Amino acid sequence: MIEELMTTEQGDLVINVGPQHPSTHGVLHLVITLNGETIKKVEPHLGYIHRSIEKMCESLSFRQFIYVTSRMDYLSSHINNHGCALCVEKGLQIEVPPRGQVIRVLMDELTRIASHVLWWGALAMDVGAITPFFYAFREREAINDIMEETCGARLTMNYMVPGGVMFDLHPNFQKKVHEFIQLFKSKVDEYDELLTNNVIFKARTRGIGMLSYEDAISYGCSGPTARASGVHCDIRKLYPYEVYSGLQFEEIIESGCDSYARYVVRMKEMRQSLSIVEQLIDNIPEGDFQAKTKAVLKLPKGEFYSRVETARGEFGVYIVSEGGMTPYRIKFRSPGFSNLSALDHMARGQKIGDLVAIMGSLDLVIPDIDR
Repeated sequence: MIEELMTTEQGDLVINVGPQHPSTHGVLHLVITLNGETIKKVEPHLGYIHRSIEKMCESLSFRQFIYVTSRMDYLSSHINNHGCALCVEKGLQIEVPPRGQVIRVLMDELTRIASHVLWWGALAMDVGAITPFFYAFREREAINDIMEETCGARLTMNYMVPGGVMFDLHPNFQKKVHEFIQLFKSKVDEYDELLTNNVIFKARTRGIGMLSYEDAISYGCSGPTARASGVHCDIRKLYPYEVYSGLQFEEIIESGCDSYARYVVRMKEMRQSLSIVEQLIDNIPEGDFQAKTKAVLKLPKGEFYSRVETARGEFGVYIVSEGGMTPYRIKFRSPGFSNLSALDHMARGQKIGDLVAIMGSLDLVIPDIDR
């Protein structure tokens, strides 16, 4: 919704989009300077959903703070929790049992598929295609049902703990995942038929929102946004964690540098995530799902850092410990802020009607940016 119009002395038009607007994917406020329909400048205004999560974490224990990160990028909540658990385990030198590692990676990849599916439907709706949005939720519900049965939540998970996972898998888990694999294989082909090769969709995204290889690195972009510009940045490949080093999957790299390239990367990543799930689902080791840990965790004095690959890019967790029961300082490096910082660069010279396509291709989750 365009809430306010005003003209500048030079004859440019300044419009305010948001902070409540469906195409901003959350409470994001954009101040846009236009010359006719051509964008001259995009200035994001943040903070509308800022909750001081990092400061909150400093008053929570090393078990409790993990679950606050579910409320940041809520579409990658399992993966956020995973990154936090890895950082605590690094400080305490805890080795996660093989069963716990495989369960974590399975949950991560199912989360990645669910996130990408929702992004696919939302991007389609942003550029005017309504039907894919309903199809996306249909497949996402199948994953949410698996999540709910396994860990009791459908969105903000509390499943990863220092040492492994909180509960063992539900007896129906493997059966339901197999059913989802068979369902989703045909649906991804359907997605391609509906949107990927659609002439109108290509016209709305090809050559729109260009981000070169050098600029992607300069702005600190990560995830599919950077890989669509040719940047090798998949943390699962560069700095493998858990069982990723033993899995067969590709890092999807495109060189188109535009909104369509960012679309293609995520479409291909869904197939890679499905392949990872297929490799693991019948090879879940027996044994403990959680290492034995003390009830109260105290990290030794020092600084600890871990990183994981969320659906949107690199998520880093930095902990400074003074040896007590709570962290002295916590800092999160979430992918959304850096990716959003490139929006002005990508949008300049484009038409105002292209802005939603560019934003949609970035896959922004605003609480991940504000924190």
